[in-house]
Amino acid sequence: MDFLERLGKIIESYTTRKLKIAIAESCTGGYISHMITNISGASKVFERGIVCYSNKAKIDLLNVDPKSLEIHGAVSENVVKQLAYNIRALSNVDIGIGISGIAGPTGGTPEKPVGTVYIGFSTKNETYTNRFNFNANRIKFKKLVLEKIIEHLEQIVKID
Repeated sequence: MDFLERLGKIIESYTTRKLKIAIAESCTGGYISHMITNISGASKVFERGIVCYSNKAKIDLLNVDPKSLEIHGAVSENVVKQLAYNIRALSNVDIGIGISGIAGPTGGTPEKPVGTVYIGFSTKNETYTNRFNFNANRIKFKKLVLEKIIEHLEQIVKID
């Protein structure tokens, strides 16, 4: 099943359950929001997507703590947890998703090589992140992030 079919099933399932989502995207630059809004009926589930590419945007739009950015960097568990939690809280939705990573081909470090991405999820009960490293060009990197988000959204409501 391709991405659009899977997103369609997610939107159908989330609509039935009256679940809403919002996304704070950094390294994916709006790609995840774009893919979700390619599906008819997405407006019943998708409240908003914010592209917070710069640190200033993360601070100004999503209330990320500037000290966290200074200490941990934008590509970190700490910051992505804030992105996921804050987008959920500010949007008053059921699930917030935060994404920050290094799509490359430059910008990596030994601790955070090119291809590193943190994907965070926030519900009213918990906020957590997963770290991945994708060895891929920028476009493939975004598709791999989308795939991980789809997998997780499917798991939340047990879509097969």
